[in-house]
Amino acid sequence: MADLAELNPETRNLIDGKLVDATEGRTFENVNPATEEVLGICADATPADMDRAIGAARRSFLETDWSTNAAFRQKCLTQLYEGLCEEREQFRSIVVAEAGSPVLLTYAVQCDTYLDAMPYWAELAGSYAYESSMSDVSFMGMKASRIVRREAVGVVGAITPWNFPFYLNLCKLGPALAAGNTVVLKPPPDTPWSATHIGKVIAEKTDIPPGVVNIVASSDHQLGEMLSTDPRVDLVTFTGSTATGRRVMACASATVKKVFLELGGKSAHIVLDDADFGQALAMIGTICTHGGQGCAIQTRLLLPQSRYDEGVELTKAAFEAVTYGDPTDSSKLQGPQISARQRDRVLEYIEKGKADGARLVTGGGRPAHLPKGYYVEPTLFADVDPDSVIAQEEIFGPVLSIIPFEDDDDAVAIANNSIYGLSGGVSSGDPERALAVARRIRTGTLSINGAQWFDVDTPFGGYRQSGVGRENGLQGFEEYLETKVIALPPVD
Repeated sequence: MADLAELNPETRNLIDGKLVDATEGRTFENVNPATEEVLGICADATPADMDRAIGAARRSFLETDWSTNAAFRQKCLTQLYEGLCEEREQFRSIVVAEAGSPVLLTYAVQCDTYLDAMPYWAELAGSYAYESSMSDVSFMGMKASRIVRREAVGVVGAITPWNFPFYLNLCKLGPALAAGNTVVLKPPPDTPWSATHIGKVIAEKTDIPPGVVNIVASSDHQLGEMLSTDPRVDLVTFTGSTATGRRVMACASATVKKVFLELGGKSAHIVLDDADFGQALAMIGTICTHGGQGCAIQTRLLLPQSRYDEGVELTKAAFEAVTYGDPTDSSKLQGPQISARQRDRVLEYIEKGKADGARLVTGGGRPAHLPKGYYVEPTLFADVDPDSVIAQEEIFGPVLSIIPFEDDDDAVAIANNSIYGLSGGVSSGDPERALAVARRIRTGTLSINGAQWFDVDTPFGGYRQSGVGRENGLQGFEEYLETKVIALPPVD
């Protein structure tokens, strides 16, 4: 990892193929959440800048062969992958500095895992069957042959969050570009460099035509709303809170554009009474990874009444063993919350938990030994009412709620008692029993006995208010395609 003091990120936006300052030279500060110190500045785009980016993306889609030349897209995406690899250590340092991510996590999903998965999209761009034949049909005495074509949607507006910024920027760009779309990417103001530095790689190390990718960073959270309302944008993809996702969907309705949302979660881990509790709960402290700032984290722990006290004690020991603090220290699992606002929001939820009668087992405040940085102690609640605020709302912090259950049916009912349905887990000594329970839980992904589902080819998304559509895999690629049927006279 590069020394944070020697960071040299690209701070300009990428618009119409050029790295540019914002209108009137406007900038905003990028703050390190671990130290509360200003890292540097970033171009602060205006509505005029966003309008120019959307116009460039529209023109590029209409006037270049980007959407139809799959071989060229494959070449450019390969160049992008190679260019990003050359900047790997810079991106690692950027993510640690601006997102407060533990450096340990950058060797997995925060940086390396998805960067090394980029060839998947390059290969898919060139190998996907964009056209196929259907059987002939006869209608009212007329025969016809039919062709099904899959074509790029058009201009994609991509709005990304701050918790896994580099990964999620690539998670939008990879499939959208591979499918032949042009993109306007709006990163969050908390982590702008994880996007703008990608812009530098695109501008300097690829043959991607001007306007195909535009990256527009701004301190104005509302700037992304232009992507939802502008009729020149054909699809908007958003990852973030469910509340904001509702707003994106509402704004997009005026132009009836496609909406693709990956939203919040309140995932449950059910530990059945026949499970090896030592094994099932050994890694429970990992819910505090990156300050608990992950949508798919299993933040509800369901324990059987028959072994409840045993489970609580094991979980308490695991939470008190969580290492947290300086994210540049590779021994630390948990870093800071992204901002003072987010830290205070987490602390408010902790107070709500106490007020609702949950038992605070450990943690619950700001760590006294870390006076600087937006830290919250690993916090564990037991005896949590499944209908209470901390059991129902996404906290996005290092907070776990333990809920007791009577039997398998009760556990399933509690797990499904949520507006969300993103992920979850089941632990059991009987794999068939675990699978039977997992099949009844209404979520997009599930782990049995700790088995992990994450990979670039895994379709990821949720039921209910956890989102619309799937990210990654073939299903994620096809979210960025339209379907056209062409009928023609049959060949004799």
